Amino acid sequence: MDGNGRWAKQHGEERIVGHMNGVRGVREALTGATEIGVRYLTLYAFSTENWNRPQPEVNALMDLLVRTVVNELDELHQNAVRLRAIGDLESLPASCRETLNDAIARTAGNDRITLTLALSYSARWELVQAAQRIGQAVKEGRIDPKDINEQAFEAQLATHGMPDPELLIRTSGEQRISNFLLWQIAYAELWFTPTLWPDFRKDHLFQAVLDYQNRERRFGLISEQVTPS
Repeated sequence: MDGNGRWAKQHGEERIVGHMNGVRGVREALTGATEIGVRYLTLYAFSTENWNRPQPEVNALMDLLVRTVVNELDELHQNAVRLRAIGDLESLPASCRETLNDAIARTAGNDRITLTLALSYSARWELVQAAQRIGQAVKEGRIDPKDINEQAFEAQLATHGMPDPELLIRTSGEQRISNFLLWQIAYAELWFTPTLWPDFRKDHLFQAVLDYQNRERRFGLISEQVTPS
């Protein structure tokens, strides 16, 4: 979800105003995804690198996160949205963790769509954590190195139990991955839009999905193997 700061600058506002307006983009993406039957929606809300931003902005973002979760919780629950979070959650302020954990617990039984917030997340952090856990298991004799395969590694990722993303959308015109779900998006389709996140609407999501539906996903095969004549 990129472009909040640039949106604010274009409108002559402080950066936090862009983040506040970005909440509408979240609502639009979630509503649109739910309408067309998407079962998993993951939003990259705050990266580990974002901690290096000016402290006032970081503080404001954490406050915005808490207020947004509180304000949206009843509606999320009513619409059968299950909330999850991935990332180094222990690095979040205690108030954020408490609010987030409460929302996750309250929506745990919902099954219409799973909304995952990536908070204090980076793919390199996730991969290092997974490697460390596997290394510890090898050290303790709980796993033989020759038994380490893709399934064993995937089981140590923060997204374990979730399907790999089929479509990755990046807003604001930037065309890079920015350390997001590097293992999981190995075969994801990428869709870039110049639209800044606060201006992102359901129609943008529908456009991305329509484009995705018209692509041929070969997974290393050739066209004739995917669609036999």
